[in-house]
Amino acid sequence: MIYNIFPAILFVLISFSSNKKSFSESKSIHSVVFAKTVKSRIETNIEIAYNNLNSDKCALPKLESFAEALKGYYLLKEKGLIQKDILTLVDFSLSSNSKRLWVIDLATGNILFNSLVAHGRNTGDEFASNFSNSANSYKSSLGFYATGEIYSGKHGLSLKLDGLEKGVNDNARARGVVMHAAEYVSNSFIKNNHRLGRSQGCPAVPVELSKEIISVIKNKSCFFIYHPSRAFKLASELIS
Repeated sequence: MIYNIFPAILFVLISFSSNKKSFSESKSIHSVVFAKTVKSRIETNIEIAYNNLNSDKCALPKLESFAEALKGYYLLKEKGLIQKDILTLVDFSLSSNSKRLWVIDLATGNILFNSLVAHGRNTGDEFASNFSNSANSYKSSLGFYATGEIYSGKHGLSLKLDGLEKGVNDNARARGVVMHAAEYVSNSFIKNNHRLGRSQGCPAVPVELSKEIISVIKNKSCFFIYHPSRAFKLASELIS
């Protein structure tokens, strides 16, 4: 059932997104009614997609974070900024001691990975609360990214990230914000320190999962870091 539902939802949401844009130019009462109807239908289809996630072996992400991620994914896909049906969602509203990274195949609804992930050392202790786009801040940046190319660095196999939001995360590549493996992203570190280890701003992942995750999400997939302190407004800040 999931294999049939997800492609249909992809089509419906993209279609509604395009229709909403064209009809919004009209100021008639009919366009206002249509826009409200479209919004309702998009929200309904997001809930359908959420309820059909295949999560036999892990907890689901929160609906709020998934909804924002999915809305951004469709906009980026429509603009050609991402190419894969893979969505990586990081929810920084959750404790760093919990598995707060999900890699989702949107073509099937399968959750491919659910993992621990680090935030920057100046972003917070157990919980993330402070974010920055500035160099040497040692803070994480929120928002939407397109995954880039693989390279071998001081942490081994690593993945470049390109921030797609002006003033929010567009300095990511220049800052060296990448996905990489780290020994401090582990249950043993949590046990000994009562919280996960922290990075210099990178979404670091466990050593044993890093190569698999990077291999799946590389080369123009959608990567989204969520926090409730920032409302969804991607369209106004998107890098063209």
